[in-house]
Amino acid sequence: MQPVIEAVDIRRVYPGGTVANDGVNLRVQPGEVHAVVGENGAGKSTLMKILFGTEKPDGGSLQIFGKPVAFSGPRDAIDMGIGMVFQHFSLVPSFTVYENVVLGSEPKSGIIFDRAAAIARVRELSSRFRLNVDPEARVDTLPVGQQQRVEILKSLYRDAKILILDEPTAVLAPQEVEELFAAVRALTAQGRTVIFIAHKLPEVLAISDSITVMRAGRTVGQVRAAEVTEDSLATLMVGRQVHLRAARTAHIGDVIASVEGLDLRSEKGTALVQNLHLSVRAGEILGLVGVEGNGQAEVLEAIAGLRPVAGGRITLAGQVLDGQSVLARRSMGVASIPEDRLAEGLAPHSTIAENLVATRLDDPRFVRRGLLNLRAIRKNAVDRITQFAIRAGGPDYTVATLSGGNMQKVVVARELATQPALLLVNQPTRGVDLGATQFIWERLTEARDGGAGVLLVSADLSELMALSDRLVVFYRGQIVAALPNTEGLTPEALGRYMLGLTRQTPEDITAGLQ
Repeated sequence: MQPVIEAVDIRRVYPGGTVANDGVNLRVQPGEVHAVVGENGAGKSTLMKILFGTEKPDGGSLQIFGKPVAFSGPRDAIDMGIGMVFQHFSLVPSFTVYENVVLGSEPKSGIIFDRAAAIARVRELSSRFRLNVDPEARVDTLPVGQQQRVEILKSLYRDAKILILDEPTAVLAPQEVEELFAAVRALTAQGRTVIFIAHKLPEVLAISDSITVMRAGRTVGQVRAAEVTEDSLATLMVGRQVHLRAARTAHIGDVIASVEGLDLRSEKGTALVQNLHLSVRAGEILGLVGVEGNGQAEVLEAIAGLRPVAGGRITLAGQVLDGQSVLARRSMGVASIPEDRLAEGLAPHSTIAENLVATRLDDPRFVRRGLLNLRAIRKNAVDRITQFAIRAGGPDYTVATLSGGNMQKVVVARELATQPALLLVNQPTRGVDLGATQFIWERLTEARDGGAGVLLVSADLSELMALSDRLVVFYRGQIVAALPNTEGLTPEALGRYMLGLTRQTPEDITAGLQ
């Protein structure tokens, strides 16, 4: 069959000389789900932007439905039947579903907007492609999974024959992933073609027919999903064997930190967390599970001293943290790997050496009589760069020159320079490639095995299940389940708790929190 997309030797060089695509080839057949995978920086996003007309290639050729094209912008791509759903949605929250879908292409009755026709068309598309969303619901009342369906409907309304989904499962619960996959299968069953950009390899293998693998701006292979395994696909992506496994600890100690009756509120006074009780033991990783925005991240911020507490008490090794500054908590053994490494974890335009001691300026090894000991700071950086395999030109290079994975390694290296008593970890591998993910997992388990109590928040459920000894599920600021991470526990079971479809009895929750 003639491919619907054929890209040959695509090249894209950004100003400054960064080569994003270097001879990329892509061949997509009609009616298939075609996954494009690769580590961060492999060139996937640039290639997709070229397919959607938001970037122009510097070399190579592109054919859509057998016709040579040179898009001048996204409108050209949309007119050729290409739609793209970005990871970050572009919806108007106060508008209804149908208003968002038809915005810019409204049906008219004469010169008047035909509201009834718009609702009917959106309802018909929703039903035909199993997207199951109410056309008249306001978008800001919908969970994230349904908001994503609205974005897909926007493309289908414009008659997209090829749909590009960029990291579509990143913030979905397992049940929402299954619903998305059902919709994707309905799309291909009716002749649409789907390009699926993802980093969760089990999902890639579950939904795709063919897979293109990219590495360092090049295409390194195209395979049939049925003919590869997760491990062999990871090896193709990284260029070496990568096994994302984590050994569970068998040396759990006494409670090291506890949260009692915690209440947190937003700046507007809205309840974020209510009457929360939680404890973590030395030598264990406690995973805080939930769709993003259900309070788990705010709990870490409160423990770190970054968010005011409306009520309750937080203790570490018997010492009350309430009222203590961030620096005081650090001196008591609290370490923190924040969600946003650039905004909260690093000073991008300072050197690697400076970032590695930024939280330790009360250490006499680095500051004496108010003066920085530059030799000691530099030696510390050289040691940490070696120990944590940070790929950098040297300790005097700024953090901004590093890749995302190496930036994250700088944060991890700083926080684990000394053995913490309590380690707060939020999205440790977001935007990080497989090799760096493996390395960071190993460092977290080393900290746990060294006796740290670890509180882990991640949008990646497979990461939580791989690393955690126990799992606590949050829904709308409350704990709805507390479970040991046993082999019989499934993502689907956790997903029901995450979506608020079920909850444990108060007695079972109390028992699971002990």
